[in-house]
Amino acid sequence: MSNIAGRVREVFRGDQRVDADALIARLDAVRRFLTAVDGLLPDADLVPAHTLVERAGTRLALSRDHTVVALAGATGSGKSSLFNALAQLELSPVGVRRPTTGVTHACVWGPLEGANHLLDWIGVLPRHRFVRESALDADDETALHGLILLDLPDFDSVQRSHRLEVDRLLGLVDQVVWVVDPQKYADRVIHDSYLREFHRHREVTLVVLNQADRLPPAEVPRVLDDLRRLLDTDGLTGVPLLATTAIDPAGMVGLRNALERTVAERQAALRRLAGDVDTVVAGLDELVGSARPAGGPDDTAVNGLNRALAGAAGVPAVTEAVERAYRHRAGAATGWPVVRGWRRLRPDPLRRLHLPGPTGDQADPAESLVAATSVPDPTAAQRSALGLAIRAVADRAAADLPAAWPGAVTSAARSRLGDLPDALDRTIAGTDLGLDRRPLWWRFVGGVQWLVTLAAVVGLGWLVLGYALRALGLPALDNPMVGQVPLPTVLLLGGLLAGLLVAALTRPVVRWAARRARARADQRLTARVAQVGDEYVLTPVRIVLSSYAQARDALRDAARR
Repeated sequence: MSNIAGRVREVFRGDQRVDADALIARLDAVRRFLTAVDGLLPDADLVPAHTLVERAGTRLALSRDHTVVALAGATGSGKSSLFNALAQLELSPVGVRRPTTGVTHACVWGPLEGANHLLDWIGVLPRHRFVRESALDADDETALHGLILLDLPDFDSVQRSHRLEVDRLLGLVDQVVWVVDPQKYADRVIHDSYLREFHRHREVTLVVLNQADRLPPAEVPRVLDDLRRLLDTDGLTGVPLLATTAIDPAGMVGLRNALERTVAERQAALRRLAGDVDTVVAGLDELVGSARPAGGPDDTAVNGLNRALAGAAGVPAVTEAVERAYRHRAGAATGWPVVRGWRRLRPDPLRRLHLPGPTGDQADPAESLVAATSVPDPTAAQRSALGLAIRAVADRAAADLPAAWPGAVTSAARSRLGDLPDALDRTIAGTDLGLDRRPLWWRFVGGVQWLVTLAAVVGLGWLVLGYALRALGLPALDNPMVGQVPLPTVLLLGGLLAGLLVAALTRPVVRWAARRARARADQRLTARVAQVGDEYVLTPVRIVLSSYAQARDALRDAARR
């Protein structure tokens, strides 16, 4: 056994200590990541992270004075023999029947009371818990006080429940001792399904070639070298590799020393959780990557969205109505007083759309329950243009994001699509179109029209009175003359011609002012519609981008060791 003893003194890994506060900070970063991506990424991709946060919180809340070490291996590897040899008691059944270990056995060095909560969480039944504490030991077992050694079922058991139990416990223990035997140490099951998966837990992984006494002494180094090569291929470079035999105390020295050092350091639980964080972070990294997203969609996409929203909201129809309403109201204010009443009998163009009428009135409340306005519904082409514009916003915003995020951005951009029509309609109805105040020049022109109309009426009345007096044989009125034309005739014809001239001069001014009113209304409506787009489309997109940035920063913090 001298060759075996010489090979068990390999340097044990795990010299780097894990700071508990730093580990808690990394776990908190994982929690922040989960909060940031909640509802944005598929739940199936986040299961390992949720499991880690829950498991780590529970493990750290339980005893930090105990170290849980599991003996894991295939059928016939001699796990139970090692378990009994370390405990120096016959605790786990050993025999030729396979599989022998059907349930997990636990041996606790030190008082059992302090370990019960931890064993309850792990799931070891009370009747399978044993205490390695004896007055005959004196201080021989003091170095292992705090050790909880588990003998797991065989991972290659024909009973599926055994394999599931092994997989569950391997996710809970602090350290794993993989037990292989000279005949099956190269078996693909243990390497492909288990050892390779522990490459980020090298600091809490130990491999022992058990039953080394069955090999000729000269063969032990060769088998260990071959096993080391396989472990390096599995990504377990530097993991301690020991040769053991349960029938010779000298063959247990290296394993026991390794366990004593693990117990003394009180680092296994922290190292295991640190390795779990590394594994989870590596799995989440492809979901986040390192892209730094923009603050939102670019101006081109936003301008396209605003144009599409304006079209869907009926802004062109409203602005056209504003121009016609301006002409209608200006004509009513600046036209001949004798025909203004006829203009007022014609409905105001804005009133037809349930927009503010000539006096700023709105539609009846009963009508408002159905729709805020009567602006025509968007056409199929306008709806299609809006959908394409929203998609363009999402695509531009998510252009640099990893594959998992564009879908979340698109969903956010479309999340309030069903509320857009009502929001746009309310916005159109509530926008000040700039027609509430009457321009001063309307008052001036209207006053001039009243003056010339009054002059025409006075001239007409004067002439009628003169004809009436002559018809009655009464002395005629002495009409003042303006040149060769009587004053009443000047007043009548002058009033009529002046009214026509004022109307002719005012008409192009009204058209120009109406176009300005239309442009002003278009500007106001577009700005208000853009606010709706910002609230209903752009803000949800920015929230997702902000969540991505938070998730990326949180994952970066979680990766720091």
